[in-house]
Amino acid sequence: ALFNLLIPDHAADAFSPPRLSEPGLWDVPVEWLLGGLSHWDAEHFLFIAEHGYLYEHNCAFLPLYPLSLWAVARGALWPLQWLLRLRSRLLLAAVLLNSLFSVLAAAALFELGCVVLRRRRVAFLAALLFSLSPATVFMAAAYSESMFAFLAFSAMWQLEKGQSWLSGLLFSLASGARANGLINAGFFLYSRGKRFALQLQVGSGSVRKLPPLWKQVLSLASSALLMCAGIFLPFVLFQYYAYVRFCGPGTDLGQTIPEPLLQLARDKGYHPAIMGGVKPPWCSQGLPMVYSYIQDVYWNVGFLRYFELKQIPNFLLALPVTLLVSWAAWTYVSTNPWYCLTLGLERTKSEEEGKPRDGFCCPAAFVYVVHATALLAFGFSCMHVQVLTRFLGSSSPILYWFSAHLLQEHEPLLWRPGTDNPPSGKPVLGKSPCSCGKRTPENPIVRLLLNWRLITPLSKSILGFFLCYWLLGLILHCNFLPWT
Repeated sequence: ALFNLLIPDHAADAFSPPRLSEPGLWDVPVEWLLGGLSHWDAEHFLFIAEHGYLYEHNCAFLPLYPLSLWAVARGALWPLQWLLRLRSRLLLAAVLLNSLFSVLAAAALFELGCVVLRRRRVAFLAALLFSLSPATVFMAAAYSESMFAFLAFSAMWQLEKGQSWLSGLLFSLASGARANGLINAGFFLYSRGKRFALQLQVGSGSVRKLPPLWKQVLSLASSALLMCAGIFLPFVLFQYYAYVRFCGPGTDLGQTIPEPLLQLARDKGYHPAIMGGVKPPWCSQGLPMVYSYIQDVYWNVGFLRYFELKQIPNFLLALPVTLLVSWAAWTYVSTNPWYCLTLGLERTKSEEEGKPRDGFCCPAAFVYVVHATALLAFGFSCMHVQVLTRFLGSSSPILYWFSAHLLQEHEPLLWRPGTDNPPSGKPVLGKSPCSCGKRTPENPIVRLLLNWRLITPLSKSILGFFLCYWLLGLILHCNFLPWT
């Protein structure tokens, strides 16, 4: 609110639909306090929640998040309808939902880290870093990032616990919030494939207890097909909805669209749903998919299309997260070269003894490193590169796990007696964050910030990246200035 008040909005060529009703007495303070969180893509989500998918390019934003805004604004906030217009209630719903989802995502990331890394203090540190994420402004604004992070991290956690069906449901919901949720099907496929590969390597005494090979293969194929179908279903259904709405022989909707919104379409060249029988070009494609068409035509998203000299500032903006995730992948591969070459499908001695390595370089983290590397490669080569920070920050635990790993391994102020790190005098931190003592655990991030002059250059670099992007995001995003 402060930055939105002090800094004038930049005249950006962004989606900015007209307001169809005059603000009331109570709408003004809501807009003053929260209006900075409704800019850029947030306008699309709020517009969809209020008016539906009226314009073709609105279909780049999947429906789960705007549906949630619609439900909260017309449900839980229904008693406020006499004080606030729908737009204000939707904005308030976005802030409330994103605050909730951000906290739940941090909790899910902590639980996932405890299961995968098997180091609760590192998992706790990673969850705190998530709360100071360089993509924080998108977790607070009317974007789907916080919802997606909660669903994705929760699904990964449930899959690690062996709750396959609950995990599949959460992954499916995630793909209804953001399109990159489709790649999460790889977690389930890898989990099933690894279990099958390890079963083939069991001792001869255990083979008799297993079902015949053909039954194992059939079970693997059927469960993988069913789960992947469930994960892809929300995205496919939405493409079908868009086809019916913009390509079908339905009734002319021109009379149902308010004149100011029709005028906006004429001025900006937007394509409203079915008008005058004119169908968009993508309707006649062999596989009519509105999502890929919008990314291609409206935002020029494609392989290496962003590699231009004028985009150098945006590449520099994405440089910190690119270096950090690349470093994480290199660290993991160099520590576990044979494990990576065999894709983790070969039974190791530690796994046979039931004592797998813990920490960031543990075997269980392999699939998450692959996932983060795939997202990085795709985002760097095919997307607007500046969005990499929020793209990875809301999708992959690796950004936070590796940062926590570096802080824990190289920052003496975090070393404690009894850990793998060499002690450095009297321990600075109090009890472990998961200890059962009555004393409230100290926040290691706050302690590092309060001792800024004492921490290592590496710690300053990591925390500086998180803090600078946290602050710059708030300043720039709320004033329609370009950001990640």
